[in-house]
Amino acid sequence: MESSPPTLRPSTWTPAIRMGLSIAVATGLYGISFGALAVAAGLTVWQAMALSLLMFTGGSQFAFIGVIAGGGGGSAALGAAALLGVRNAVYGMQLNAMIAPTGWRKAVAAQLTIDESAATAAGQQSAVEQRRGFWTAGVGVFVLWNLFTLVGALLGDALGDPRRWGLDGAAVAAFLALLWPRLQQREPVALAVLCGVATALAVPLLPP
Repeated sequence: MESSPPTLRPSTWTPAIRMGLSIAVATGLYGISFGALAVAAGLTVWQAMALSLLMFTGGSQFAFIGVIAGGGGGSAALGAAALLGVRNAVYGMQLNAMIAPTGWRKAVAAQLTIDESAATAAGQQSAVEQRRGFWTAGVGVFVLWNLFTLVGALLGDALGDPRRWGLDGAAVAAFLALLWPRLQQREPVALAVLCGVATALAVPLLPP
């Protein structure tokens, strides 16, 4: 069966499509932070856009500009980005069987394989909904992430420190929305609580 992006007419919006769109909006807004921080690190608007268009994985992109801002070279920045991007290859192996892309869709699916699209697909019960969730989240995040990267890069200094806008909280909230339906048994609830406590204890000990 061929896998292709869903038709996004409101009358056809299934739970997977609605979830994918919600994740796309929450994650896309965070692109403003990346665009502003990339320019602050010394990149041009076009270089920031190239990272979002071609690298397209938030963790790797922030790692890249973090190294550059700290005075590191291009090879060190690429190494840090590549290390964080390895997880996408793991997602790809699972998603290849899950959404079964064929032809040119394989290349598109590879580019859209990120945390958000993988999590949205994995959170669905049926194969059809898994495909809908993947394509909706993947395409939605790609479009909005790049759009808001451009906004952040162009506004730059006018935004001040983008972290004070709390946009990173939107991304966290999006992942919590994905996780919540799975917390129906004691074991995952206990694991989630343990991870939350460990994170809260570690935050004061780690550099910002």
